[in-house]
Amino acid sequence: MGMKWLKSTECVSFEVRDAVARITLNRPDKRNALSALTLRELHQALLEADDRQDVNVILLSGAGKDFCAGYDLTDSYGGKGDSATDYDPAAYRTRAGTLDDDIWNLERQQDLTLVMFDLHKPIVAKIQGNCLAGGTDLAFSCDIVLAADTARIGFPAARANGTPPTNLWFYHCGPQWAKRMLFTGDTISGLDAAKIGLVMEAYPAEEIDAQAADLARRIARVDAEILATHKRVVNMQMELAGAKQSQRYAAELDARAHLSQGPRRAQFKKDMAEKGLKEALANRDAPFGKGRVALRARSKPAD
Repeated sequence: MGMKWLKSTECVSFEVRDAVARITLNRPDKRNALSALTLRELHQALLEADDRQDVNVILLSGAGKDFCAGYDLTDSYGGKGDSATDYDPAAYRTRAGTLDDDIWNLERQQDLTLVMFDLHKPIVAKIQGNCLAGGTDLAFSCDIVLAADTARIGFPAARANGTPPTNLWFYHCGPQWAKRMLFTGDTISGLDAAKIGLVMEAYPAEEIDAQAADLARRIARVDAEILATHKRVVNMQMELAGAKQSQRYAAELDARAHLSQGPRRAQFKKDMAEKGLKEALANRDAPFGKGRVALRARSKPAD
C-alpha cells in the first residue's frame, strides 16, 4: 500500500503531473549518493506511484548535475548514519559479521530496489552526469533508460569493492560488453552507451530533460492497465531468461567478493580506515588512468 503522500521528503522529491510521477533523488550536494534513508524513501515513492490512479508512468531522475554517484560509502553502503544508537547493534546482523550476514544485508537492500522490476507501471530513467555503481543498479532496473551524451556510466567499484549486487548488465548490453565493463570498472559516455545498447538512447545534455519528459508523456497517454500488460509480459520473458533469479546469485557473489584478501581490496580497506574515502577512491582508480571506454568511429557502409 502506498504512503498517500505528494511532497518532498529528506532525500527524494515526488510530484505528479500529466499522469507522470516524477521521482527525483534529491541529495545534489552528495551527488545523490544512496544512503539507507534514500533507499527507503525511494522505495516508498515507487510504491506510492504504482498505487495512485492518477499515475500511468514514472520518471526517475537525479537533482543537480548527477543522476547518482553510487552507494554512500561514508554510510557503510547505506547501513549506518540515519538510525542512531537506540538499539544494540550487537543484537543484529551487521556488515562486519559473517558471509551469511552480508548476503542477508544485500538481499534486504535488493528488497528496496528490485521492486522496480515488479511494479505494474513503467519507469523511465533520465541520466545526466554521473551514474556510477549503485546508480547503475537503479538505472538498469528501469524499463527504459535515456542518457545525456556526456553522462558518465559505470561501476568503478568493480575494481576492488565487489560485483554489482543488482546485476542486470547482461540483459542490457550482452555478455561481452557486460564483462568488458565489469572486468575493468571503466566508465562509458551516454553517447557510447547508447551504441552498445546499455541505454536506449542518448541526447545532447541540453535536450535530455525535454526528451525524457516527452517520452514519459507519450507513454502516459496509454491506459495504466494496458501499460502493465506490456511491461509484465516483457519482464516475464526476461525472467524466463533468468533475470530475476540471477539477482539473488548476484547478491551472494557480491558478498563473496567482499571476503577477497587480494591486494587491491586490502589496500582499499586500509585507505578507507586510515586516509578516508577521497584518497581511497583516488588510490583505487589511479592505475586505470582515465578509465573511459571510447568506441572507435564506425564508417557508414558503402551504398
